[in-house]
Amino acid sequence: MRLLLAEDDDSIAEPLVEGLRRDGFAIERVATGSAALDARGYDFALLDLGLPDMDGAEVCRKLREDSDVPIIVITARSDEIDRVLLLELGADDYVVKPFGFRELTARIRAVSRRAVTRTNDASPARIGALEVDRRTRRAVLGDEELQLTPKEFDLLALLASDAGAVLDRPRIMDEVWDQHWYGPTKTLDVHVASLRKKLGDPAWIETVRGVGFRLVDPS
Repeated sequence: MRLLLAEDDDSIAEPLVEGLRRDGFAIERVATGSAALDARGYDFALLDLGLPDMDGAEVCRKLREDSDVPIIVITARSDEIDRVLLLELGADDYVVKPFGFRELTARIRAVSRRAVTRTNDASPARIGALEVDRRTRRAVLGDEELQLTPKEFDLLALLASDAGAVLDRPRIMDEVWDQHWYGPTKTLDVHVASLRKKLGDPAWIETVRGVGFRLVDPS
């Protein structure tokens, strides 16, 4: 696996690069946000939020606009507002400094497994006029392709994978984001509200109070 590491602090980056290479990863290390945006040919991004030339959150947003590669954010920030922002920008996971090397490699492998599972599920799901294709990452309602963020698409694809069934909140958070994101944040509700708006009818996604959500054909 080819990793892009965007980290300007040599005291963090150098031992991290050495350790990851010992674990069999190929590493390209850059020290600025602009260099991260110019990088090509990597399979996974490790992104420090504290880059010298650009805010790391903006780098994350721009990387996600151009690519579906998994992104783990490295941050010294730990409050909930920052975590919700990272979710909205499309990050797949995060680690808070100081972090253990084994924790980081475990998260890399876990995020990679989820990404492969999503990619390999090639059968489009059809619910009424809605078609959700994980392979091409396209959702089409009638004749119109929905313009979804990466997390909105992942959430819709999960609901569509078992349409009509109630998926509980912990499962959704675990499969669309990661289990350690789950807590008091309302980011799931924000994404559901956004999906309902883009689907044009809130009845597409039913709330099962105290449990979770299910996708149904409102027609």
